[in-house]
Amino acid sequence: MKPISIGLLGLGTVGTGVVKIISNHQDKLMHQVGCPVEIKKILVKDLVKERDVTIPSDMLTISSDDIIYDPEIDVVIEVIGGVEETRKLLLQALNNKKHVVTANKDLMAVYGPELLSVASRNGCDLFYEASVAGGIPILRGLTDGLASDRITKMMGIVNGTTNYILTKMCKEKLSYTEALKRAQELGFAESDPTADVGGLDAARKMAILATLGFSMTIDLDDVKVLGITEVSDEDLAFSQKLGYTVKLIGLAQRCKEDKVEVSVEPTLLPIDHPLAMVNDEYNAVYVYGEAVGETMFYGPGAGSLPTATAVVSDLVAVMKNMRLGVNGSSAVLPQFEKRLKTAEEICGKHFLRLRVKDEVGVFAQITSIFAEDGISFEKIMQLPIKGEQASEIVLISHDAPLANFERVLKKLRTYDKVEEIKSTYKVEGGLV
Repeated sequence: MKPISIGLLGLGTVGTGVVKIISNHQDKLMHQVGCPVEIKKILVKDLVKERDVTIPSDMLTISSDDIIYDPEIDVVIEVIGGVEETRKLLLQALNNKKHVVTANKDLMAVYGPELLSVASRNGCDLFYEASVAGGIPILRGLTDGLASDRITKMMGIVNGTTNYILTKMCKEKLSYTEALKRAQELGFAESDPTADVGGLDAARKMAILATLGFSMTIDLDDVKVLGITEVSDEDLAFSQKLGYTVKLIGLAQRCKEDKVEVSVEPTLLPIDHPLAMVNDEYNAVYVYGEAVGETMFYGPGAGSLPTATAVVSDLVAVMKNMRLGVNGSSAVLPQFEKRLKTAEEICGKHFLRLRVKDEVGVFAQITSIFAEDGISFEKIMQLPIKGEQASEIVLISHDAPLANFERVLKKLRTYDKVEEIKSTYKVEGGLV
């Protein structure tokens, strides 16, 4: 029986995991698809580098042409990362009638629609489950398990690095710098963690989730992004006093008029919220559908074998399609035209910390400034700063339009009794 032949682009952490799973799970794969599966060629940068897996030297190559233009290779698995050069490789593979499986969130967030269109035109599959939340089957959950429902909200923790850092800052009282260093030592953070801590990694994933969940092309530029680099120990301490914890939350929400908002930003969650209990490098995504209600996807968001598991699951889907002769038919074009909410249409609660002059009437004036824009307070604390003629006001507002809250911030910045706006974050309560 002719085996299905694989070309693997990359042999790093995830690529090594893919090799191990395909090698160790041959019986299961054979049972799933009815024929052997073999890796024929692997693209690497260094042919003689020592690796965690034993691979015959003739299987390795430094030329992508040995994979892209080999007529015997059926499926290309891409785990090398990068965007522009990788896009060219995958376009070449698809135009050579090769199915593609990728774990590349950066690529799919920017060029996903183009690649899917080319795949469909060539009768090829393009699957990318591993691009979001590692080993959690969230994309297949949206496209298959919840295909009949109308998704209205997706909210979750989709970056393990930032979740690990915030967990250590909250639970062990580490500073941001200490928590980041530990994450790097454990391999949860890159040597250059900018994309993670700045929120860009999570934003790419939320663009992919929103595009699939809402059947609407959401670009990376449509996502409001704020990272965790400015989250302070004091912010976390005050949040806990008010009954909240802080997580970097990706949010994609759709209203009845099919207008959407997509964001990634530090967010206060009630301490009894299920997402507040997701700690360390783990990921979790809540999905709310009109019919199914609330569902939650939870698990390891990164790592060699969890991510490789998602890659090989996509490979199995490709191979099943090959057996059925239905490759290239699974991609569904977006149903709706993109319509983004304005600041007047985005409503929510907000956390705010102010340093103000400790004088009579200041608190009343600040209350008046909020009232002018129709914003009231859900929780509030006023604390004198020891040894100074100043105090700190910490508050959580009731639900209000974002535009109103932004006007309040603008007024506070010009009010001479406000010495500093120390921080402001979104507050989430429920999912509906």
